[in-house]
Amino acid sequence: MARPEPIDVAAIEAWFAQYVPVIRPPLRVSLISGGHSNLTYRIEDGNGVTYALRRPPLGDLPRSAHDVLREHRVLAALQATAVPVPPVEGACSDVSVIGAPFYVMRWVAGQIVDRLGILDDVLPTAESRECAAFSLIDALAELHRVDVDAVGLGELGPRQDYVTRQLSRMRRVWDKTKTRELPLIESLHARLLATKPKQRHTGLVHADYRLGNMILNPNGSVAAVLDWEVCALGDVLTDLAFVLNNWDEPGDPWPDVWMEIAPTRAGGFPSRDRIVSRYAARTGFAVENLDYYRAFGYWRIAVIAEGMKRRYETGAMASHASDAPALDSRVRARAELADYFLTRTGC
Repeated sequence: MARPEPIDVAAIEAWFAQYVPVIRPPLRVSLISGGHSNLTYRIEDGNGVTYALRRPPLGDLPRSAHDVLREHRVLAALQATAVPVPPVEGACSDVSVIGAPFYVMRWVAGQIVDRLGILDDVLPTAESRECAAFSLIDALAELHRVDVDAVGLGELGPRQDYVTRQLSRMRRVWDKTKTRELPLIESLHARLLATKPKQRHTGLVHADYRLGNMILNPNGSVAAVLDWEVCALGDVLTDLAFVLNNWDEPGDPWPDVWMEIAPTRAGGFPSRDRIVSRYAARTGFAVENLDYYRAFGYWRIAVIAEGMKRRYETGAMASHASDAPALDSRVRARAELADYFLTRTGC
């Protein structure tokens, strides 16, 4: 996999001078994350003020993939709401500046709990873990109650039939990226399509809402929600189900199916039932058919994992080739969990 080249610091300094004139050169730029999604760079000016720059990954991409300008549009629209998002500074559609469109936001101080190994350092007590859990859910409730028309996001995309649209899109992804036949994926698609519930609550769907995409304050509360690149308008209960699917509890009988062990496996966090009750109380929404939505979520992530497996096997991620066997088992395990939860609905 190609290593991103350093950003042209002179070009970024010129852009900052025009659009973020409070900065003090020189700027120091470093890559902090990237590979599977948009690339994020840390930029620090001469006064020690820090920013984050987001741009698409390298290579040929589908026209709608990794749309950082769309991501900036969402963040800009949410600035005046109660949803905790980073302050945005500006966006650039001129690809001649750094070779791709990008946007810049203020750096938000805090910690990200994206793996079990750092949990005790960031959230050492049951009190801090409960604070993180309920803050995460409260932020989700605020997001789902945003009036998308009032904030200028009413034309972000279609609103209705979100699950149907996702099932159709992800089935096309499966047909394009599958590395072998896996009949369960295809039978699940048919069952999910035939039994989908009516979309009752429509709003802004983050679509990757989990603890690992939160910056946390020292007390555990959410300082900012990150990674908005796949957000859309649609059925908000898919977000709640995604949280539950990432909220493994210590006594859960199923195997770990994520790239990293879910931090919630360690215990000390509120149960999934308490998470759901908190969400229902904060939104006033009827929280129904969660087993269906959880099945949908596991099926969707199984398809995504198959695409990752294909990239490993074709050499696009040669440096991580040893992960391929684990990815194969994760695809199957996620599909089996989708089958388990869909079967619990009687379908």
